Amino acid sequence: MRRRHHIALIALAALLASPFAVAQQPVIRLSTTTSTENSGLLAYLLPLFESQTKSKVAVISVGTGKALELAKNGDVDVTLVHARAAEDKFVAAGYGIDRRDVMYNDFVIVGPASDPDAIKGGKDVLAAFQKIAAGNAKFVSRGDNSGTDLMEKNYWRLAATRPSASLWVSAGLGMGEVLNMAAELQAYTLSDRATYSTYRAKTGLVILVEGDPKMFNPYGIIAVNPANQKEVNYKGARLLIEWITSPQGQQKIADFKPGGRQLFFPSAAPPMTERK
Repeated sequence: MRRRHHIALIALAALLASPFAVAQQPVIRLSTTTSTENSGLLAYLLPLFESQTKSKVAVISVGTGKALELAKNGDVDVTLVHARAAEDKFVAAGYGIDRRDVMYNDFVIVGPASDPDAIKGGKDVLAAFQKIAAGNAKFVSRGDNSGTDLMEKNYWRLAATRPSASLWVSAGLGMGEVLNMAAELQAYTLSDRATYSTYRAKTGLVILVEGDPKMFNPYGIIAVNPANQKEVNYKGARLLIEWITSPQGQQKIADFKPGGRQLFFPSAAPPMTERK
């Protein structure tokens, strides 16, 4: 993961250093989560945005914690993440402004079809975590300070338990890689529904627990505060924020249905001047 992150930054630096790229297409640097990238959502949305605005979006896909750190340091202009408490803290500290709701989906607990700890069909995420902690199957944790990792840690805290060290695997990897690891180990894991749907056929993992309101997973977009980072492309950040939360951008999110499944649901409120 660290090596890929360095490679992404090097590629981004090369793009920004290209006189042709800068002259022809103003670059908007976006840090975002692995779920928006792995699911194919950004590959679906950004070409239309770039075509309409004559701009270029350079994407760094990492966990939410790293995405916010990049924004805090001014390494990107705008960030799209899913960890509301961390987002609010980021804005309150003055690192970000103009936060807007964008979309939501949900988390699911997935695992092997054999379901060794018999959690299938449950709708209580905490009860399922307690069964897993008391069982004999492995659990693969993201362990990367991502939005999914933060939510998972919160579930273990509320469940007042955790698997034994021999059954606990802290991967420090992105969601797609964790799903592959869970498949290899015949283990359970927590996933956002979008990335799971993308990897479902490849891994053979099945959804075992879903539908708990506590598994709600909202996404927000935040511009880096130009008062703190003078070199950021705030105009470009605002352009992306306005487009992705516009009726057109929201409809495109709703229309993203790989394999016929809607993976993200638009949630942007209209600007105050448009509300009735």
